[in-house]
Amino acid sequence: MPNRPAAGAEGLLNLDKPLGLTSHDVVARVRRLTGVARVGHAGTLDPQATGVLLLGLGKGTKLTPFLHECRKTYRARLKLGVRTDTHDSAGKTIDIRAVNGVSAAQARAVLASFAGTIEQIPPMHSAVKWQGQRLYTLARQGIEVNRQPRPVQIFRIILLALTPDTLSLEVECSAGTYIRVLADDIGQRLGCGAHVADLVRTAIGPFTLAAALTLPAFEAAVRQGGWRHHLLSLASVVRAFPALVVTPPAAQALVYGRPPMLQEISRLVGTFEVGGTVAILGSDGSLLAMAAPTFRSAERTQIAPDVPAVRLRRVFVEVERDIPPADTTA
Repeated sequence: MPNRPAAGAEGLLNLDKPLGLTSHDVVARVRRLTGVARVGHAGTLDPQATGVLLLGLGKGTKLTPFLHECRKTYRARLKLGVRTDTHDSAGKTIDIRAVNGVSAAQARAVLASFAGTIEQIPPMHSAVKWQGQRLYTLARQGIEVNRQPRPVQIFRIILLALTPDTLSLEVECSAGTYIRVLADDIGQRLGCGAHVADLVRTAIGPFTLAAALTLPAFEAAVRQGGWRHHLLSLASVVRAFPALVVTPPAAQALVYGRPPMLQEISRLVGTFEVGGTVAILGSDGSLLAMAAPTFRSAERTQIAPDVPAVRLRRVFVEVERDIPPADTTA
């Protein structure tokens, strides 16, 4: 039943955030419905946006910073000819221009010019902090401050549809990309201005909108007592990251903060580079830790077997009673 504490509930929840709610609103509602005290989300969606909102429950909250690193995919409909101060339909109109018949060829060329690494200036109406204050707090007071541009990556951007006054696109991008800013920049480059009229996030890494649960459906599952069936295990994070499967002794040593040696890696899943993010799995497939590898997957055979394979970023396993510390001597 709602509000009854859900002891031991942990994992990930893939929800389709509805229009009009903030990401925090959804977190608060899930917390209230399930009774789970620790609930967090991976990647904020504006109230005017819908789509994939990944929630972490219990220990799953420790995964949300890593899931935030995943690529994200959006579909956006841009209103051409109108700029707003927030770069979306919630803002005040600051400029109106004639569209003058943007062609599909022109639109595709402009979109293609944004592919790759670009720089964006965070909008004033955003959660970025400036001297300890959120930018949106300053914006509501009519204060505008200088913001430094930030590099982001556009992996894929394609034209979906074009009408005399709208442009629909799909974009796959890195974490930290503001689609509102991208829309405003596209409008500027087209010469007519634009803002986001509709925005839906269709994927965070491998977690898709097609597999997401609507909030009303989740609320119904809570009433029926079956909401836990919709929780994804912590180990499902391997769908988003490459993984290292370690031996039982190495798994035990993780409890005491010792990273596995290269010789204690029994199997690699996927490919990775130095300093990336990998999941550390036990032989049973359970998630033990998240880490940054110290070697490239392609160079495994060229590395000395007795060197640490990773730099630990987050350990999930805990000390159990009557288990002696692992021998960490060389």
